[in-house]
Amino acid sequence: MTWWQREKKGLKAQPKGARREIADELWVKCSSCGEILFRQELVKQLWVCPKCRFHFRVGAHEFLGFLLDEGSFAETHRGLLSEDPLEFRSGKDRYRDKLLQARKATGLEDAVITGTGAVEGRPVTVAVMDFGFMGGSMGSVVGEKVARAIGDSLAARRPLIIVSQSGGARMQESILSLMQMAKTSALLGRLRDAAVPFISLLTHPTTGGVTASFAMLGDLVLAEPRALVGFAGPRVIQQTIQSELPEGFQTAEFLLEHGMVDRVVDRHELRRVLDRALGFLTYSEAARGRRAGGAVRLDGGPRLATLGGDEAAPRRATGGGPEGHDASA
Repeated sequence: MTWWQREKKGLKAQPKGARREIADELWVKCSSCGEILFRQELVKQLWVCPKCRFHFRVGAHEFLGFLLDEGSFAETHRGLLSEDPLEFRSGKDRYRDKLLQARKATGLEDAVITGTGAVEGRPVTVAVMDFGFMGGSMGSVVGEKVARAIGDSLAARRPLIIVSQSGGARMQESILSLMQMAKTSALLGRLRDAAVPFISLLTHPTTGGVTASFAMLGDLVLAEPRALVGFAGPRVIQQTIQSELPEGFQTAEFLLEHGMVDRVVDRHELRRVLDRALGFLTYSEAARGRRAGGAVRLDGGPRLATLGGDEAAPRRATGGGPEGHDASA
């Protein structure tokens, strides 16, 4: 009799690839504490580990969702694409092919998104970098889009916020990428002379030519907890100075302790801190205008005021963060 016998022996296992794909979609392992986290819950927590407060690296579009009021973002300067003027090749890999791969993988045109939006109702110009696009490296297009965002702020007298997340200048564009450091820094000098606030937010990682240019030139320099911020890597620095580096070197907290960063801000507190900072920076300029006896007019949004008439624009009222310093110093 065979009624008690199984017709099929054993259980049919799912393919390993399918099981791994489901697990990756539902769960994320914290790279800091090792906690296994439910992805949907992590999204609700703004990609901050609830156990150790580690801040996951996120793309530019996700960060814009944390930063700006819902529905307020309008992208600018689309359609700028990097070319390959040097016909750069590393082995069999061509730079132009790397660009195509990065665009397909991220859906971005390059490593920065620029636009306008609002933080708690306060109008701002924003530029948010994305490490997923060739390590957030700064080539000609990134430098040009950041420069145009600075120009937008200057024209509309609207505060500027730049979120940095970069491995530095893009080596495939050689001197052309290095020129972006001077270009963006010079334009920020014009922004300063016009007394338009600039807030720089450093996320993990912010290194190389980005650190050595616009990232450290903010009137207020903020950083996310434990973000790596520096110019050269710690191994290069250690080999150069021939001595051991202090514990926590090149972290946001280390830079705060040594005066290179004004405040380390948890992602959940970011909008509140920006709201207060923008209110202080823009109110201070309006107050200076009243004291100077000029007619105060509003340009580019509420709470941002300048002197009327042909009088020179006042110097910025707040000291903010350090300017022109190397994070590795």
